[in-house]
Amino acid sequence: MRAIAVSEFGATPALMNLPVPEPGPGETLVKMVAAGLNPVDWKISDGAWKDSVDHAFPLIMGMDGAGVVEETGEGETPFRPGEQVYGRFFVPPRGLGSFAEYAIATPGAAVAPMPDGMIYSQAAAVPTATMAAFTMVENAGVDEGHTVLVVGATGGVGQSAVQLAADRGAKVIATAHADMADEMRRLGAAETVDHGEGDLNGQVLRTHSEGIDEIIDLVSDQAGVDRLAGLLRPGGTYISSIWSVNPDKMAAQQLRGLNLGDESSPELLARIADLIDAGKLRVRVHEEVSLEDTPAAIARGRAGGARGKTVIRL
Repeated sequence: MRAIAVSEFGATPALMNLPVPEPGPGETLVKMVAAGLNPVDWKISDGAWKDSVDHAFPLIMGMDGAGVVEETGEGETPFRPGEQVYGRFFVPPRGLGSFAEYAIATPGAAVAPMPDGMIYSQAAAVPTATMAAFTMVENAGVDEGHTVLVVGATGGVGQSAVQLAADRGAKVIATAHADMADEMRRLGAAETVDHGEGDLNGQVLRTHSEGIDEIIDLVSDQAGVDRLAGLLRPGGTYISSIWSVNPDKMAAQQLRGLNLGDESSPELLARIADLIDAGKLRVRVHEEVSLEDTPAAIARGRAGGARGKTVIRL
């Protein structure tokens, strides 16, 4: 089968021909139709998990994907051949990932039936980003009447966070350049602010002089977090997805600071599928690329400035 893989940590992703994996007991072999690209994919291939997780090489990149169940291994599995599924298909100890024509769903992996009426390219864009957004919005305590700033709102996680916070009745302020401002409002943002227009704190305080309740930050380093924390009311919450928050420092300012890592489960993915089916959540696919063009797409992703999700057609 064709796959995008690396031969060692830090190697340039390349198109390779590799064996089709065989499903073990309780496992499901899925013929992939589409895969979603996330920043964590190249971070892992660079070695971000090398000290905590075993990896086999060649290591097929990719966590997220959608496809059709091809066959199942011995014993009980939650799926049947021919079923459409989506979720996370990453098994680093066996060198397996979603950027391949076939992938494995292990027992307990965050894999679920695809939402009704959803096409493969959209489903592949959902799992990691939307589960992360759901976890952050829930842990931030976003609620009706709150004001929340989403920093990095135009990326895959950010767009889901905007929608999920707005669905809870919060007033959402999204960071976005002018060309994405209308899209952010369509997703539920009440306001947008732009890093390119000067001091972000000043832009927010012009209309919210009393401060805001929560910040969900997907991009800022520690210095950026320290600046933006000044926007929070006493008792406010700051959540970072890239571990830039110092919880003790936040506590000294009467603020709650959290760094949230990777959280996933089939139950959470099923809850997200329900939100999609109910029309409360949609995914914006910015571009679709072929497997051959995936290394170039990964390089573009490293440069930042996401405007939605990149999906690989398999």
